[in-house]
Amino acid sequence: MDFSLFAHMERIDEEQTQKRLYEEFVELCQIADKSGFKTIWNGEHHGMNFTIAPNPFVNLADLANKTKNVRLGTGTIVAPFWHPIKLAEEAAMTDIISGGRLELGIARGAYSFEYDRLADGIDPFSAGNTLREIVPAIKALWRGDYSGEGEHWSFPKTTSSPKPQQSPRPPIWIAARDQNSHDFALKEGCNVQVTPLWLGDEEVISLMEKFNIACKKYEDIKRPKIMVLRHTFVAETEEEISQGAIDISRFYCYFGAWFKNERPVEQGLIERLTEEEMSKLEMYSPENMRKNSIIGTPEEVINRIKLCEDLGYDEYSYWIDSSMDFETKKKSLQLFIDKVMPAFN
Repeated sequence: MDFSLFAHMERIDEEQTQKRLYEEFVELCQIADKSGFKTIWNGEHHGMNFTIAPNPFVNLADLANKTKNVRLGTGTIVAPFWHPIKLAEEAAMTDIISGGRLELGIARGAYSFEYDRLADGIDPFSAGNTLREIVPAIKALWRGDYSGEGEHWSFPKTTSSPKPQQSPRPPIWIAARDQNSHDFALKEGCNVQVTPLWLGDEEVISLMEKFNIACKKYEDIKRPKIMVLRHTFVAETEEEISQGAIDISRFYCYFGAWFKNERPVEQGLIERLTEEEMSKLEMYSPENMRKNSIIGTPEEVINRIKLCEDLGYDEYSYWIDSSMDFETKKKSLQLFIDKVMPAFN
């Protein structure tokens, strides 16, 4: 099983400068590059200081010149915010800059806050059609001389300029949750990314079951890879572990608030949540995070990840965004490298 690092730059107040957040992001990625991680994943978000990542291709192109070994992935591009030609070309250029290291993850997106501003009337719940249209379009544009005749995008004969370095193309990953998304990924010959978010192992099992159902439906297609993304925190004392659960709980409280899109936003920052408000969000409680997320001593984390390996996941992605400070993140990541990853070699 491969290991990857999933990272944005997140903040809930103005305490850290955005420049410093980027420098910390790069340092974490460089640690991963030197330590056997296969891929770094960076996503796309807009207008939200909670997860700063307006164009992952910019970040990945920069990382291409600051890393040597690790592959560089979009986790994920939000399909309705892109034109197929622009997406095909920017992805291809990033693949060239990185020396053929691009992994292209694509999703329909989730935050209505972003859809209200960028999706031209499309809502998150009907955006699956854009995903199903853009994936075959970019593959065709990479082959060249493709005329787009879709529901969302139509254009005359076009060839992606440039074309990607990887042949026949960079791997494409589909963020999947429901059965239809798993089926679509298989039909298109794409890999699959899944995340249980704040849920526990039962969701990890359910998501793999959907993937296996899709594989059985399309037995004539070579089995793609499947990656599971989980919030992860490794520590050596119960005090550190408890604080890690609190930090990840806080992250999800803000995640939920952004998702509901009901609180005031000023300068890209959502109105601060009070401790009382967060204490009422039982599904995101520190106790549930301790139980559901991958939080614990190296031995506990190894045992939890073994389930993913036993279920057949090809890649485990360490989700490092958590509202905790940089030094705590870095210490946890180093413990993961030194004491968890060797158990899987």
